[in-house]
Amino acid sequence: MLTYDAARAWIDRWDLQQAGYLPDREERFTALIDAVEALGRPDPLVLDLGCGPGSLSARLLERLPGATVISIDADPLLLGLGRAAYPGLTFVSRDLRAPGWSRDLGLDRPADAAVSTTALHWITGSELTGLYTEVRQALRPGGVLLNGDHLNTDDTTPALARLEHAIHETETGRRFAAGRPEDWQEWWQAVVADPDLAELNTARHDQGTTHTGEESEYLSTHVSALRAAGFAEVGTLWQRGNNRLLCAVKQDA
Repeated sequence: MLTYDAARAWIDRWDLQQAGYLPDREERFTALIDAVEALGRPDPLVLDLGCGPGSLSARLLERLPGATVISIDADPLLLGLGRAAYPGLTFVSRDLRAPGWSRDLGLDRPADAAVSTTALHWITGSELTGLYTEVRQALRPGGVLLNGDHLNTDDTTPALARLEHAIHETETGRRFAAGRPEDWQEWWQAVVADPDLAELNTARHDQGTTHTGEESEYLSTHVSALRAAGFAEVGTLWQRGNNRLLCAVKQDA
């Protein structure tokens, strides 16, 4: 049985290894939640896409206790950690690449926001338009998609892209001058070695959950897919180097 304390300890390690790739991760979280708050509802309905163990969802609910957050992911192990650590959140197992994932979420109204951090780059470019179309259908008029990720511009503005990468690397070096924390692979290796997580690891293996394959790393890919999905306005709300918060707004009816 995975205990609350054990799950929280693994999520603390998760947050630390994620920060090794995102030295300004907490600042991006803050900007994203500021944007949800600026929508003006004390009780927003929010879909967290590719929620992992619930790091963003938990911060959202802490800042906006009147919110309803539906946390969606396909990874049994990460969902298991989140359910054990954050009993106040609602975790749902869905593959965002599969059409119809938003059905049967139990929503009593259209969502005010769909949010994601460092997750949607795992959706290939050919699948993004379908995902974003379904997100748009789930949102209310005036609702927003907020996607925080490394979104590169090498394909359109290579000189600017070099500066963006340099800014990110400089900040990473500044924040972790004494040494970077464990990386993604090391975290997963430690998870596999923990007998308390054996059942969740087996479920993950049996399901074939992986984070490999083509990545949609370019800003232009996401912007094009969002516009093809029918979003009226698309732009960057916050940025540091190539780490940005992309926002898409559903047109009012």
